[in-house]
Amino acid sequence: MDKFKGIITALATPFDGEGNINEDALEKLIEFNINSGVAGFFVCGSSAEVFYLTSEERRKIMQLTAKFARKRVVLIAHVCGISTAETVELAKYAEELGYDAVSSVVPFYHKLKFCEIKKYFTDVAECVNIPLFIYNIPLLTNVHFTTNELCDILEYDKIIGIKHTSDDYFQLRQLKTQFPEKIIYNGFDETFLCGLVMGADGAIGSNFNFMADKFVKIYNLFKENRIQEAMLEQENATKIISVIYKYGLSQSIKAILKSKGIDCGYCRAPLGKLAEEDEVKLLDELSTLL
Repeated sequence: MDKFKGIITALATPFDGEGNINEDALEKLIEFNINSGVAGFFVCGSSAEVFYLTSEERRKIMQLTAKFARKRVVLIAHVCGISTAETVELAKYAEELGYDAVSSVVPFYHKLKFCEIKKYFTDVAECVNIPLFIYNIPLLTNVHFTTNELCDILEYDKIIGIKHTSDDYFQLRQLKTQFPEKIIYNGFDETFLCGLVMGADGAIGSNFNFMADKFVKIYNLFKENRIQEAMLEQENATKIISVIYKYGLSQSIKAILKSKGIDCGYCRAPLGKLAEEDEVKLLDELSTLL
C-alpha cells in the first residue's frame, strides 16, 4: 500500500492545434512530473477534461501514459462512465495496460439512491483484479456522502481508499481513524497541509502538473515534522492557486505549462479559451511566485 502514498499528479490532456491529443507534449509533461518527484499519475480525471473526451481518446491517453511512464510510478485510471457497463469496460482496459488501480466518481445525471451508488462501486471493483479508489467530489457530483455511507463503501476489501476532494477535514479524519489501512488522498491543493495534518496519505492534484515539486517539498517537510517550513511552502502554493482561480483552473494550467516549454494547447469546448491578454496578466501576476 505504501506505493500509493505521496504526490499524485492529476494529469492534464495536451491538445495540438487541431484539437487532437498531442503525444509529444504528453510525454514531456509526464517526464517533467516524474523529474519533479511525483509518486504517480491520476489519468483521465477532472484535470484531463475527461468528460469532453471520446471513449477512444480516453483509451489512447491511458495507453500513452502507461507507455511513457514505463512502470516508474504508480498509475491510477479514472474510469467513470455514464453506465456501470461503460465503467467496467474502461476499468478492464486499464487492468490490461498494467495500471495499479482504478477510480471513479459517482455517475452523473440521474440522482441515484445510496444503495445504487454502493452497488455501482462494488460491481466495478468486482470486475477487475486491481483495486478501486472512490473519487468523492461533492462540488461537482452534488452527492454529499455522510461519513457512515463512505464507511459502508470502504468496508469492501477491494475498495482501498478515497480521493477526498472536499473541505470536510473532520470527515477525512473520521475515515482515516476508522480505516487506518486505507489510502486517503487530499483533493484540494490549496489546503493540502490541512489534509496531511488530519491523516491524509498524500494528494491527487491538478496544480501538480506544473508545480509538483512544491507539493513534494510540503509532503517531505511534514514527514520530517518541520511543520513551520511546510506552512510557508503551503502559503506560497496557495498564493499561486489564488491567482489561477481568477483566470480558470484548466486554462491557467495550460498557459503556465506553455510558458515552461510544454505546449498543451487550449481546453476543449465548452471550456472557454483564455484570452491572450489574460494569459499575459496571469503569467505576470505569477512571475514572482513560481
